[in-house]
Amino acid sequence: MSETRTPGGNREWEEHADWWRASFTAGRDPEYEEQILPLVRELVAPRPGQIVLDAGCGEGQVGRMLSAAGATVVGCDASAAQMGVAGERSDPRAGPVLLLTRGAVEALPVRDGVVDAVVVVLVLEHVADLDVAISEIARVTRVGGRAVVVLNHPLFQTPESGWIDDRILGESYWRVGPYLLEQTTQEEVDAGVRLTFHHRPLSRYVAAFVQSGLVIEELLEPPPPPGFLSLAPEYAQSCDIPRVLVLVARRAGTEK
Repeated sequence: MSETRTPGGNREWEEHADWWRASFTAGRDPEYEEQILPLVRELVAPRPGQIVLDAGCGEGQVGRMLSAAGATVVGCDASAAQMGVAGERSDPRAGPVLLLTRGAVEALPVRDGVVDAVVVVLVLEHVADLDVAISEIARVTRVGGRAVVVLNHPLFQTPESGWIDDRILGESYWRVGPYLLEQTTQEEVDAGVRLTFHHRPLSRYVAAFVQSGLVIEELLEPPPPPGFLSLAPEYAQSCDIPRVLVLVARRAGTEK
């Protein structure tokens, strides 16, 4: 399945790979456990004989879940540190096949039209060239195949967004940052951990899908799960503000 393509590098994800694994894998993160993993499994509907590409797989938790449910999964990521741990954590007894190959979302190491589904979870907001990434997702997906993309919500998770307790006015509310402005920011997501985010309005994502021949069939805005809301009082107050957006699309075209 693989062909030679140069994987993109990502210094931040190499540097902070240990932080990511310690904070968001192996059952430590309620959003992944209660929301993201169940949603992806439902939308992909993994089954024997199905080929799924987990693009930007990190240490492989999404791919392992889909493989254990019956699909043949190819996981790829630009980070050597993440891929190394993905290999260590893979268990051939847990599912049919979980293949791992290094590669960036902007240059997927997969031939044209060979996968039944592509999953991209919390990746595209870190990718500088959105059009190339979306065109690569479309390229590797067979006609009629599905792409499942999970994003930080482009409206409510913009730079400068967040819960505000205004004690002068006696009001509490969710502040939305500059939504229509495309911008790249470096945000401190934890002590000593700074990551680059590329903010784009939803229309920008839709345009990239359409241009690449991906027809959006579903748009989901799930509320934050209970486990996440229980972590801090301000989270519970913002229970009606979605943190993620899920786009589900089909590859348009005619089988050759």
